[in-house]
Order: sequence, then structure tokens, then C-alpha cells
Amino acid sequence: MSLPEHVRLVEVGPRDGLQNEAQHLSVAQRIELVDRLTAAGLGHIEVGSFVSPRWVPQMADSAAVLAAITRQPGVRYSVLTPNLRGLEDAIAAGAREVAVFASASEGFSWRNINCSISESLQRFVPVMELAAARGMAVRGYVSCVLGCPYDGTVAPEQVATVSAELLAMGCYEVSLGDTIGVGVPSATRHLLETVGQRVPRQQLAGHFHDTYGQALTNIYAALLEGVAVFDSSVAGLGGCPYARGASGNVASEDVVYLLQGMGIRTGVELTKLVEASHWICQLLRRDNGSRVARALLARAD
Repeated sequence: MSLPEHVRLVEVGPRDGLQNEAQHLSVAQRIELVDRLTAAGLGHIEVGSFVSPRWVPQMADSAAVLAAITRQPGVRYSVLTPNLRGLEDAIAAGAREVAVFASASEGFSWRNINCSISESLQRFVPVMELAAARGMAVRGYVSCVLGCPYDGTVAPEQVATVSAELLAMGCYEVSLGDTIGVGVPSATRHLLETVGQRVPRQQLAGHFHDTYGQALTNIYAALLEGVAVFDSSVAGLGGCPYARGASGNVASEDVVYLLQGMGIRTGVELTKLVEASHWICQLLRRDNGSRVARALLARAD
């Protein structure tokens, strides 16, 4: 299969990244991060999540962030809404696109949201109905597609079943998440071959964590399978909660460098993205998780 000419990146740093960082940012700082990412040319940015601040304190005040960002035409700003209450709050805050999540692993589903996969999908029924009534787009996430910290191996057929269910419920796209970053290219291609039998590849996205340094190789494998949408996080924000000290989300800068080097358009200005990356790392007092950013910043010194 030929490589795509254009890839859409979904920037998850302001949500999936920050929620796994120990240091909390102010509303103003979170707004500035989103605005810097918008200025860098990211066309889809996940701004925050409408979950209980008791469970994810880093995402408190997501409504205030969403209300104050500088929206640019053509840019999609989405938020995570795990239940009907979250969706109602997101609508009140002006959200136009939301995301829901399910697991491909029963063990992870029970440990993460205290219910089975089937029960979690049933919880989304009123969410999908309200979103449809409001004309809102809904994106689906499936976690643990290449392995689970509790169940170990996850069958590709199970991932396909959950993904097809989300699509049937009304999700326009399903992002397949290697939550613990254990996947390798051969497993990624097998997964996509299996899921692709039930979900069109143009409605699939890849969400690869870099825990074992395999994210970019898995992205390349997914490109070969016809996937042209990938989630990434500026500066690699967000560690892996299941592997102490390990990296989590793949860095947006590294993905952009890979794609641009292959002649694939992203619409992202790498220089501006690196500037945003450097800014957020200074703010969080953490090392930059992007090798590309570190290399380019070192060259500029």
C-alpha cells in the first residue's frame, strides 16, 4: 500500500499529556499552551477533559480553558467526556467535538472505570444520542490495543469488536491506543489487518506510546497499512503510569520530523512547534521528551 500524501495529527498534550504530569498548570498557562499549538499549525487539539477533578485534578477548570482559547478557523478543538454529565458540561462550555473512551481489555476496564467493556459502551448510549441531537462530532478511543498491564496479551479480534461498536454508535473515527507502549511493527500491522476487516482504515487513528521506544516504528507500520491519522503530544508530555519513569505519549515534534522527512504533509511548522515544546518544558521544569526538539534546540544554542 502506498504512503499517504497528508497526515492529520491530533495533538493530545493539553489533555492526555498534562493529566499525567505531576505539576499542575494554571488556566492561563493551559490556554497559552493551546494557543501556541494552534499557532504552530496543529489542526486538531484536545484541550481538556470533563471528568471529576477528584480523579484527574490536572484537568480541573477545563471549561474555563475551552472558553478562553483563541479559536482559529478550520482547527478542531475537542474535549474528553466520559459520561453524560461530562458531555452536558462540555456543551455548556462551548464544545463542538468530544471524545469517549473504552478499553479492549476487561482487566483494564474494571481497574480504570470499574465496569466491564460492555457496560462502558452502554454508558455511551445517552452520550451519543445527545451529541447527535446537538450535531456534535464524537471521536472514540480504544485503550490497550497491543497489550494490557493487567491481562497481558489482547486479542486483535477483541479490539476489532470494540472499535466496530464505537463506530456503529456514531463515532466518526476510532483511535487505537497502545496504552503501555509494548507494540512492535509486526504486531501493529497484524492488529490493523484484523481491525481493518471491520472498520475502514480511513476511520482509524493510531495512538502509540513510546514506553519502549517503539512509537515511531509503529507509526511507520501503521502508515504502510493505510492509517493517516495519529495522536501525539508536544514534548512527549505525559509519562506512562504503568512503567515508572518511562516515557508515555510519542512526541509531536518527532512525528512531524519523521513525516516531513518522508515527504508527507502535516500542515505543522516544526520550528514553532519546537518553540512551544521548549516553553512548556521550562514551565513544567522537566526535560524535553522529544529527541528532535532537543537536537534542534542544541543547534540553536
